[in-house]
Amino acid sequence: MSDKKWTDNKNMADNIDMKNRKNGEEMKDPQDRLKVQEMEDERIEKQGQVLLNKNREKHRIHLLSIIGEIEGHEVSSPQTKTTKYEHVLPQLAAIEDSDEIDGILVLLNTVGGDVEAGLAIAEMIASLTKPTVSLVLGGSHSIGVPLAVSTDYSFIVKTGTMLIHPVRMNGMIIGVPQTYDYFKKIQDRIVGFIADHSRVTTDRIEELMMETGMLTKDVGSILVGEGAVREGLIDEIGGISQALKKLHSLIQNPGESSNSF
Repeated sequence: MSDKKWTDNKNMADNIDMKNRKNGEEMKDPQDRLKVQEMEDERIEKQGQVLLNKNREKHRIHLLSIIGEIEGHEVSSPQTKTTKYEHVLPQLAAIEDSDEIDGILVLLNTVGGDVEAGLAIAEMIASLTKPTVSLVLGGSHSIGVPLAVSTDYSFIVKTGTMLIHPVRMNGMIIGVPQTYDYFKKIQDRIVGFIADHSRVTTDRIEELMMETGMLTKDVGSILVGEGAVREGLIDEIGGISQALKKLHSLIQNPGESSNSF
């Protein structure tokens, strides 16, 4: 299915759903229900996104999945699972502009990827006025760390991992002082963002980045579950039920202190 046809069908399904919601009734037409379900299934398959609106609180929650590699200006191979920032950024802008979305749940299982793209998504999430909660499942490595801490509140499962390491560059580079100064500026941006959106200090983040005793062939640190919470990167250990419960609470209580720093 082409992107245009998929978008047109998605909009049609949303219009059907909203028509019934405004009328205060469930969809009675089986064809309407079938169309909406088909569009929701395609949305999950194509972009890893879905609208959660069957809860008893009647909140409309946008589920955003950030998985695989964060794809930047260069297209990854077809065999690589990716999150495309050119898809995510417009979607986040539409969510911010919509009065039909109450909150956002971000699921993360990423190996990292393009620094500029990852930071762009993280900055966009952090600037949203809608309540946001993140949940690290599997891992949120490298540029996935800023993404995990960009929300109002964050969770990680007990077996979830977070890999913190210095900035790397693929391909050939010119070995001159200006190159390394540029690397340092990029790294400072990442460190500053993490420190601004978590309870970790910049000094501690840099220590974790330069740890030499944890990775056999590299420098950096791997934090597992409770270790990420103990360091102050993530707010709490929990799974999907805890993350949704927290998000409902933030939606119901806009003045609630959403971060613990």
